[in-house]
Amino acid sequence: MDTSQYLTIFIDESTEHLNTMSDYMLELEKNPSEKSIIEEIFRAAHTLKGMSATMGYHDMADLTHKLENIFDAIRYDKIMVQAEMMDVLFEVHEQLLAMVDDITNGGTGECDITRLVSQLKQLENGEKITTTDESAKQTPDGNKLLAESELDEFELSILNESKERGFSNIEITVELSEDCLLKAARTFMVFEVLEQHGEVIKSVPSVNELEEEDFDNTFSVLLVTKSPQEEIKKKLMKISEVKKVTTQSFSVSIYKKERQVEKKEKTDKSTKTNKTKQPANKSSGKATTKTIRVNIDRLDILMNLFEELVIDRGRLEQISIELNHQELQETVERMSRVSGDLQNIILTMRMVPVEQVFSRFPRMIRKLSREMNKDIAIEIIGAETELDRTVIDEIGDPLVHLLRNAVDHGIEKPEERKKKGKPEQGTIQLKAFHSGNHVFIEIIDDGAGINKEKVLHKAIENGIVQENQRETLTDQQIYELIMASGFSTAEAISDVSGRGVGLDVVRNKIESLGGRVSIDSEPNKGSMFSIQLPLTLSIISVLLVEIEKEKYAIPLSTIIETAIIQKEQILSAHHKKVIDFRGKVVPLIFLEDIFQIPTTSDVEKDEYLPIVIIKKGDKMAALVVDSFIGQQEVVLKSLGKYLKDVFAISGATILGDGQVALIIDTNALVK
Repeated sequence: MDTSQYLTIFIDESTEHLNTMSDYMLELEKNPSEKSIIEEIFRAAHTLKGMSATMGYHDMADLTHKLENIFDAIRYDKIMVQAEMMDVLFEVHEQLLAMVDDITNGGTGECDITRLVSQLKQLENGEKITTTDESAKQTPDGNKLLAESELDEFELSILNESKERGFSNIEITVELSEDCLLKAARTFMVFEVLEQHGEVIKSVPSVNELEEEDFDNTFSVLLVTKSPQEEIKKKLMKISEVKKVTTQSFSVSIYKKERQVEKKEKTDKSTKTNKTKQPANKSSGKATTKTIRVNIDRLDILMNLFEELVIDRGRLEQISIELNHQELQETVERMSRVSGDLQNIILTMRMVPVEQVFSRFPRMIRKLSREMNKDIAIEIIGAETELDRTVIDEIGDPLVHLLRNAVDHGIEKPEERKKKGKPEQGTIQLKAFHSGNHVFIEIIDDGAGINKEKVLHKAIENGIVQENQRETLTDQQIYELIMASGFSTAEAISDVSGRGVGLDVVRNKIESLGGRVSIDSEPNKGSMFSIQLPLTLSIISVLLVEIEKEKYAIPLSTIIETAIIQKEQILSAHHKKVIDFRGKVVPLIFLEDIFQIPTTSDVEKDEYLPIVIIKKGDKMAALVVDSFIGQQEVVLKSLGKYLKDVFAISGATILGDGQVALIIDTNALVK
């Protein structure tokens, strides 16, 4: 399983949970018997354990598991909170922060947690902690050179790259005889041997200090090599007046951790208050600089302010054109470019891909299909489609209901599908796509379809419709009966469906988001549930058109192209007016008839008609208008709760000259 796509989320949430633990652990010291505090810490540790195990960070998962056991024992009064215990718990917390920091910097989060795990087990068993300051500070393969010198980012990058290419990073300490007279000459000979085996990255003291003999009898170097340590050591010992040579592997990850420890100690010395909490903030700093969580209400306020700016920008553009002032026009153009970039940032801040919701469904479908002895595959299309975060948070449950419904009612059992000549494996397609200022999510299955007679019979039986309405209902209206409250055609109640709840919840939730659900089905071929959701984008690009002196806005995202046709090109088909658009029959929609716009002139219209070709999925239509005004970015304003059901109108906007233009909902016009 590839978990790299979830790494950023893991780092952010891990840091958040660790900060929560830190805050509550400080409270726990003050109120060791407060159960609510212990519950919060336990919950954070439990979540962190699950996240780290899922991501494959086993050391972190093991450590949090042992930590979780401690708080589980505390909340059931098996052990009592003590000062000695809190010291260990804070040390574990710091280690977890270091692991997250290592993962943030591209590491694996691995480290030696043996001592901490052992101490946590002792705490869990109610035993006394056995530890010493020395053991607490010991680090496997400790780097002596690190205590004396700082490595810069360039040197660290060389060491990391050399490790990846199969080289060894070795720290070599050379001790000269106390009676050595020519120390500079001896260091030169040492460097000559080392350069035969690799490249010297760092020396302590520096090369200049060694040449000037400004050091005692000992110096250290950091060498990148492919030669064995023992071979290098033997050659160095052959140099006259070299008394002792020690070698050990150099670890970049341990270097970073020791640097963190040093920074922590410096912070502790400089600040006596809240000394435990400060390292947590420092350690988690790198993880929180990449993303910042902002309350959605603040983004709403920012969006409203920018909407006003867009209206003023449109007014300024119009004034600059009317005055024909060059410097004013240049300033307005620059303002338009800058505000355009700002607009893109604000709009995308709220948008997230629907993949965040879709990604959990394959596992759910596999589990349900096994429970029901069905063979079902799920195909996901358009997972990269972006939707407003507030909508993303709400559509998860409705989609779960629809998918469970498709598994239970839609897809047949393998033997039944085989009798019908279908593949034994059924398919559910989950598709998302943009169309205009809406996002459509479709759930399509190749199952049995909806039995209209069965649905109608059940609806009459339940009193949802009357017997005398049987002949007047269309197929679409019959299909939509399954979304009535308490309606179910399942003959037996199961864990999946049959209780008469689900689809009515789906409809209510989608409608509360300003969307709608439509159903289409064909017997023995399958069903399609289509959910239309608003993007909730407040600023959209539109084409302004004019119809009898009234201005309307058509979203650019729905427009294929504009054209001008002659009246003689209009044809009739099935009592409707159509045109031949590049070999395809496209229906004509006269907006002045749709919106019942009164004619203000007796003059007969020109023989040429401007049209706007729009699309909805695979379907097209041609809107007939009087004239084109031009492209513009406008602020989408709601018509309010009293005008929310106006046909084919999704909102209104205020233009630069103060006029109001209605925004056309093209999806309602395309049948």
